[in-house]
Amino acid sequence: VPADTLALLLGMLLWAPWRALHGAPLAELSGDQDFQLFLHKNLEFTRKIKGDVAALQRVVCDTFQLCKEEELLLVRQDLGIAQAPLEQCRSRTFQAEACFSQIRDGLRTYHGSLVAVLELLPGHTSLVETLQLDAANLSSNIQQQMEDLGLATVTYPAEKRGPLPTFSSHFHHQVGGFFILANFQRFLETAYRALRHLARL
Repeated sequence: VPADTLALLLGMLLWAPWRALHGAPLAELSGDQDFQLFLHKNLEFTRKIKGDVAALQRVVCDTFQLCKEEELLLVRQDLGIAQAPLEQCRSRTFQAEACFSQIRDGLRTYHGSLVAVLELLPGHTSLVETLQLDAANLSSNIQQQMEDLGLATVTYPAEKRGPLPTFSSHFHHQVGGFFILANFQRFLETAYRALRHLARL
């Protein structure tokens, strides 16, 4: 095989994994001190939000005896409460821009959905409002970091993200609140894993 062909093949082999990394684009970001600081700070912030969601889940469990998802799945079908998508944070072709965009958009969605929980738990207004504020702040942090890093903002088509569902009964409202919190907790766990993955690169 001619030497120049070997050199070309070797070049392609060396380029391929770099390109896969660069698609993230993490090769140049992972060593960035400000980026690492942002990741670690927001990992802590996400953990704090998860703790607050868990506290509200315990309130819903204690107040309404709604504690187990599997017992409520049939009611869930009638409510039309969807999980905010985060498939770009799980994808094998993980891209920082796409994942950050979905985390940011999902946080905004849950910020709005928490209004239903606020109405449901008037005695815990302070905790729900703190959660809304934290979700808004984390979303803003991610937006700002994307702009600082020059990452392209990706906007995904909204999937039936209209107004909150109208609950036909108080029980449906309770179950709706339960699933909003359960979905938000799952969303935060995926977001947390994605941020931790970036921090380890």
